[in-house]
Amino acid sequence: MLDGKRVAVVVPAHDEERLIAETIGSIPDFVDRVYVVDDKSKDGTVAAVRAIADPRVVLIEHERNLGVGGAIITGYERARDDGIDVTAVMAADAQMDPGDLEKLVSPVARGEVDYAKANRLFTGQAWDVIPRYRYLGNAVLSMLTKIASGYWHVADSQSGYTAISLEYLQLLDLDRIYQRYGFPNDMLVHLNVVNARVRDYPSRPIYGVGERSGIRLRKVVPTISWLLFKGFWWRILGNQITAATVVLVALLLIFGSQFTLFAMWFDMESNKDLGGRGRRRTDRD
Repeated sequence: MLDGKRVAVVVPAHDEERLIAETIGSIPDFVDRVYVVDDKSKDGTVAAVRAIADPRVVLIEHERNLGVGGAIITGYERARDDGIDVTAVMAADAQMDPGDLEKLVSPVARGEVDYAKANRLFTGQAWDVIPRYRYLGNAVLSMLTKIASGYWHVADSQSGYTAISLEYLQLLDLDRIYQRYGFPNDMLVHLNVVNARVRDYPSRPIYGVGERSGIRLRKVVPTISWLLFKGFWWRILGNQITAATVVLVALLLIFGSQFTLFAMWFDMESNKDLGGRGRRRTDRD
């Protein structure tokens, strides 16, 4: 327990037999329950978990692969049903610093925020530690997530190191949240809809510990971008919004359209001599 609140950690796992024991062994003592959700692994992940002598560990096995988001949702549902006060998420590949867990759980346990999220970009180590292609992909998706979710103060959208209160696990419609790599992005959109207080907390980035990434940015970035585009309009138009928000969105669309039309008109005027008639422009004109 922490600050008088029961704490659980959800560990989504898929083919993580090499690092799963290290990850679970690093989870601090204040955690009451560890839900390891095996997402239909093909290696020895399940056997490795069963060999761990930790009474806190609860193994949940998927009959088919649902994706990392689907595994987290399964863990969330179990924690919600068990009445756990604060539920955190840690990856099974030892890429999340267990020393940061209390930093995430404490403000949720004290009721200061409803959802705490690690931000690896706060530290000066990020540019040196995180692979460049992942850093840049993260930057693009973080900006799109700000727009889609409305949480402009939140960055590092791809960080899955989080903690959430029981109250908001009960409010969220977990079945509607995207189940694959876009889960943390879509989660923020859904949290905004239920008016959750969300805050970033600095976290040390960890890479090069033997983890294997299944992320292919050429596929993931367009997929998540489309997900966020739909999420923005669902958040704005699919739920109750104030008249001021409607006016603001309408003005932005109108001004954007006008600027586009003016730009097209100026471009047409600038290039009207290139139609094959009249005197050719020269550098002296």
